[in-house]
This record gives sequence, C-alpha cells and structure tokens, in this order.
Amino acid sequence: MDTVKLYLRSMKMLMRCQMEYPVSFLLNTLSQLVMMGGELMAVLLLVDRFQQVGRWSGSHILFFFGLMTITFYLMECFARGITTFGPIVQSGSLDTMLLRPRGVLTQVCCHAVDPRRIGCIAIGAAALFVGSRESQVLWTWKKVVVLLESMAGGSLLITALFLIQAVTCMHSIKSVEMVNVFTYGGRSTCQYPIDIYPGPLKIMFTVVAPFALTMHVPAAYILDMPILNLPAWSAFLTPLSGLVSFLIMYRVFQHGLKYYRSTGS
Repeated sequence: MDTVKLYLRSMKMLMRCQMEYPVSFLLNTLSQLVMMGGELMAVLLLVDRFQQVGRWSGSHILFFFGLMTITFYLMECFARGITTFGPIVQSGSLDTMLLRPRGVLTQVCCHAVDPRRIGCIAIGAAALFVGSRESQVLWTWKKVVVLLESMAGGSLLITALFLIQAVTCMHSIKSVEMVNVFTYGGRSTCQYPIDIYPGPLKIMFTVVAPFALTMHVPAAYILDMPILNLPAWSAFLTPLSGLVSFLIMYRVFQHGLKYYRSTGS
C-alpha cells in the first residue's frame, strides 16, 4: 500500500511539473494527437479500399486498433520511466536508486510520466467505440470484464517487453534496438488480427510476445468471432499470459541488478 501511495504522489508531482508550461504541454499533446490521428487515417484508408481483411470487416479492424492503442499508451503514460531506462543507467541515476530503501522498479516507474499520451489514448478510445458500435457488439458484464482483463494483461505484457530492454541496458549501456521488434513493432503489427499473418509471425506474437493471447483472443470474444481455434471461455484466461510474462521478466530484472556494474558516480 505504501508503494502505491508513493507512486501516486510521484505521478502527482510529475503531472504538476508538466503543467507548469501549459502551452508547451498543449502543443505536445496536439502533436501526439495528430501523429496518432495519422495512424488511424491509414487504417481507415485501408478498410475503405479493401472493405475486408481476411474474415474481418473494417469495424472489426477499428476495434482491434483501438484496443491496442489504448493498452499501449496507458502503459507509456503511467510507466514511462521503464522506456527511459537507458538514460537512467548512462547518467548514473541507477546507482542512486540502488541506495534508496525502495524497489528499483518502483523508482523507475516513478521516474517519469508522459501525460501527452492522453491524446493517443483518446484516439484509441474513439476507434474502440466506433468499432464496437459498427460491429453491433452486444455488451454484457462478461464482455466488459474480458475487455478490462485484456487491457490489464496487455499493459503488463508491454511492460515485460520493455523490461527486456532494461535488462540489456545493464550489460550494453545502450538499449538493443532488436527489442523494438517486440515493443513498437508488436504494437504496429498487432493492431490487426493475428490470423491474417503468416505462420512465423503468428508464432512470434502468440508464443514469444503473446499479444494474440492478451488482446486478440479477448477482442475476438467480444466481437463473437473466435480466433486461433480456442473456445470462448479461454478469453477469460489468456490475458493472464501478460501477468506471467511480467512476473518472469521482473525476476530476470531483479537477477540482472545483481550483476550491474556502477558507473562510478
């Protein structure tokens, strides 16, 4: 509970710092909104040109896009510190964190916040709303639970993938760009249903970085279009793969700290 209070206090202070320059904050938020709006426009042009991708209609694609966008940028908004772990190591700030009576990961999460991502989340929410409405989704409490599980599991999965990058920073100082194949590459790829891709990509994003399990299976359940030949009830369990991924990478992260060599600061 103390850790949660510390996190919330840190977020509050960081938010106040961001709002000290309201014009800059507004312009940066608008730039993020335009950037994400451009991605949404690309999706709209795709579905307008082809009408259908595999067995999925344009409204289905919008739903997948919205779910991925909200999930990814929620993580980037409130756990931004993990994505900046490289500069934390390079500046020697990690040495200071190791001396404090709090977990390193907690301090890293409290290190930065990016409220500018609110614009991206708003675009995702709009796409999710329009996609569900056009797909004529009949919302029930079960589907709401699955949606929330999917967002939580997806956020934990994305956090776990960024932790891979953090672990490599302890050994190579700079982050290994190969990891971006699973983070930002996964975001771009898995904005679309996994079953439209060839076998190798299906395996990569189902087993290695299980976006298909945390988000696509639940989304397909909500849309009443089963995917990956899994039964409907599996949509309540597959988001747990995000939690499993996070717990594994958290242990790897803690183990990696034992072998961290100070910058000498």
